Amino acid sequence: MLSTREILLRAKASVGVMGGLSAKKKNEALAAMADALEEGIPDILSANGEDVAAAKEKMNGVMIDRLLLDEGRIRGMADGIRDVIALPDPVGQVLETVERPNGLVIRKVSVPMGVVAIIYESRPNVTSDAAALALKSGNVCVLRSGKEAFRSAFAIIEAMRKGLEAVGLPRTLINLVEDTSRDSANELMTAVGLVDLLIPRGGAGLISACVANAKVPCIETGTGICHIYVDEAADLDKAVNIVNNAKTSRPSVCNAEEVLLVHEAVAGRFLPLLKKKLVEERAEKGLPPVELRLDEKAAEIIEGVPAGPEDFDTEFLNYILAVKVVGSIEEAVAHIGRHSTHHSDGVVTEDPAHAEIFVSAVDSAAVYVNASTRFTDGGEFGLGCEIGISTQKLHARGPMGLKELTTYKYVVRGDGQVR
Repeated sequence: MLSTREILLRAKASVGVMGGLSAKKKNEALAAMADALEEGIPDILSANGEDVAAAKEKMNGVMIDRLLLDEGRIRGMADGIRDVIALPDPVGQVLETVERPNGLVIRKVSVPMGVVAIIYESRPNVTSDAAALALKSGNVCVLRSGKEAFRSAFAIIEAMRKGLEAVGLPRTLINLVEDTSRDSANELMTAVGLVDLLIPRGGAGLISACVANAKVPCIETGTGICHIYVDEAADLDKAVNIVNNAKTSRPSVCNAEEVLLVHEAVAGRFLPLLKKKLVEERAEKGLPPVELRLDEKAAEIIEGVPAGPEDFDTEFLNYILAVKVVGSIEEAVAHIGRHSTHHSDGVVTEDPAHAEIFVSAVDSAAVYVNASTRFTDGGEFGLGCEIGISTQKLHARGPMGLKELTTYKYVVRGDGQVR
């Protein structure tokens, strides 16, 4: 087993190789990686089956779904890589040009970061998404999977490396840390000179540990306490469908809704409709019903579990929804300001003025009007796939695609000028 430092040194040594690749060669490599993923489906499914079997003793069904792969999901991963091929190469773009009175021509040009490290947990598809985006943006990636997904990640990496070798490129352009202990995570966080950018993807504990301890540049990504506010001017049928999708389509992901705010003027009509859709109809279909955790006003209208104060600050990642009745859009916005993680928050309203109040006042990476928060995703935003959802404001915010994996340098051309 290679040590984490050995892997980092190999990755750093490969930066020069990556820097010499043309857009055509990178796309050729990505195509070969996508084909190799599909060819490797039996091996990947076998490895994933071992991960899932081991995880069943420790994870609930929703979290198992994050880990689980099937043939369709793997082909979807391959298609995600092919989507990246179709995107413009972000490297070498001239972002600005300034011509000075002394004749100097100064160009601001996009360049790769170098070595990008990603620490993630139980979603194997992150492996292929991260590798594809890193390669297309001219970066060498070092991936550190959670131990519960390591067999799956290893099989995915091996398949993609076969694709690299098929087009004459070294395996070390894509790297997987073999040590899944906390030691390797700490080593990535402190690998000054070897890691140019660190991106954590996972729960609040992982992200806060990286932000607190990293000595390398780190982007804070997406713990998602996502809100939807149903306004007094909402179309209630539309609102029920939006909330249903935001909560139940895939509750284990960071763009799933965790908190519902409802204006008191429509709560008496809306909450029974919601309970019928999320609880009663799901139970009738044999689907997991949503546990509604209700504040005092909501509990006067429908039955549910009394909400505790912590329920409005929790990323449940499960079939649980905290519900609060508010008296105005201003109260809703204030609540979101106190409790949101600034990931994705939305309003359902037919009043354009209320929509503008919400959009202007809510300070989140993605703000929605009359749509589900589940669209906060690189693919849905036209980025091909994503390497994470940034909830910070510097360098990158929201779904991070190719452009967010580049920085820039100034190229200055003269003809003998001195100062």
